[in-house]
Amino acid sequence: MKLIRNLSRTPEGAVGLCILAILALIAILAPVLSPGDPLHIAGRALLPPFSDPNFPLGTDRLGRDVVAGIIHGTRTSLLVGIAAALAAITIGLCVGLTAGFAGGLIDEALMRVVDAFQIVPSFLLALAFVSVVGASVPIVVLAIALGAWPNPARLTRAQVLSIKERDYVASARVIGMHPVEIALKEILPNALPPVLALSAIIVAAAILTEAALSFLGLGDPNTVTWGSMIAEGRNILRSSPFLSIFPGIALVITVVGVYLFSEGLTKALAGRRIEA
Repeated sequence: MKLIRNLSRTPEGAVGLCILAILALIAILAPVLSPGDPLHIAGRALLPPFSDPNFPLGTDRLGRDVVAGIIHGTRTSLLVGIAAALAAITIGLCVGLTAGFAGGLIDEALMRVVDAFQIVPSFLLALAFVSVVGASVPIVVLAIALGAWPNPARLTRAQVLSIKERDYVASARVIGMHPVEIALKEILPNALPPVLALSAIIVAAAILTEAALSFLGLGDPNTVTWGSMIAEGRNILRSSPFLSIFPGIALVITVVGVYLFSEGLTKALAGRRIEA
């Protein structure tokens, strides 16, 4: 609760938190706000925006409701972004904690694995993985996480290398605490805040990567996404630009909200460390 209060006191954090809260509410209430399958044909094709009260933002080439697509696309984008960030942070924490705490050959071996993953651009890695394995939401999440975990791993390792030399860690060794217990109880909680601040950046990058994959036709074909909606309007951009503009605006708002939240979270965590 104290962290939330500190977060809401920063302008970036307050705006970002409001944006994400609204988006989360839309995602949770998507079946209520727009019941039914958003991929089903709902009306006449290519209805312009604000011309029919039943379709405030118009319809696409197949007669699907644009509002329904944006609402359900919110759920997909947040699900992919949060799930990919959780997976990347979990892998990164495990690898970074093990490498930093164990040191020696284990540290060298794990860091060479991190280097190998960082050589390949994350988007190209996700693109290749989805192309080979197939397109579905879990596969897209895994593909994005595979390209995102090295940065949390490096950051965690750096934090662990600094923390494990401190007096309270040495005291834990003296009283006979097991190394695993020291790593999990004494080192991990103190190494976590900077990694959590990085997680918001990973969420934003994951949302953009998912949109790009869907735009290229590599998203889940059974799920509506903002990227696929933008791609749908690409071929008729001159006659019906709204088909790409509205999901594009939703994507921009979401990414900006996540980045603002990240800035606020960084300041809130820094403030808490100063108070401590």
